[in-house]
Amino acid sequence: MKKLLILTLCCFTTTLSFAQQNEAQENKLVQFHLVIFSLGPKAGSTNSDGMPIIRQHIDHAAAMVKSGKAVIGGSILDADNSRPSEVVILRTSSAEEAKSWIESDPAIKAGLLSAEIHPWWSEDIFRKDVSALKLERLYLGFLQRGPNRKEGDGKTPEVQELQKAHIANINRLAETKKLVVAGPIGDNGDLRGIFVFRVGSLKEAQDLAATDPMIKIDRLRLELYAWWVQDGVIP
Repeated sequence: MKKLLILTLCCFTTTLSFAQQNEAQENKLVQFHLVIFSLGPKAGSTNSDGMPIIRQHIDHAAAMVKSGKAVIGGSILDADNSRPSEVVILRTSSAEEAKSWIESDPAIKAGLLSAEIHPWWSEDIFRKDVSALKLERLYLGFLQRGPNRKEGDGKTPEVQELQKAHIANINRLAETKKLVVAGPIGDNGDLRGIFVFRVGSLKEAQDLAATDPMIKIDRLRLELYAWWVQDGVIP
């Protein structure tokens, strides 16, 4: 995992170029699509009309997992419901295919949920045919573009040295088995990548993330959430 983790995370502060995509494919990195659900424009309709649709949404998600279209997904714990409510990873490299799968979701059609979809690269570590009904609490972090990131500064010696320190810290966290998934987002937006921690508390995940040199200087910012997923999918 270490070698691939280096190759994956080195792209966090840049958009994946065509050459980087080729390198990722050569080193067995897989393109998935990351789907972030949040409350939709008609989210207040959780009455007798809305609840059946939410149940249909749950059934739709379960069917995608069973068919292999989705590798993992789960709810995000957010006290004020102002942030993402659910995150799903789809097994497809096609943006059009990912969009069609999500647009067929009854809750999306009804406006109870909205979704943003991003290309995402990672090692394919996800276990298939996991039958356990038990849920596991992980901590999912969204790496966002920070205010101290400037366009074009990735070519400067200072930032390149910082990038090396960033990668070294990621490898250190991976070796502790507390950082279990990481990968870059493949479009050029504010969302740069994700971390997934397997730790005992949100505070522990925050403390581990705070050791990242890019986060220390506010070139990246990390939003962390408790993420409830099917136990056993992530080794």
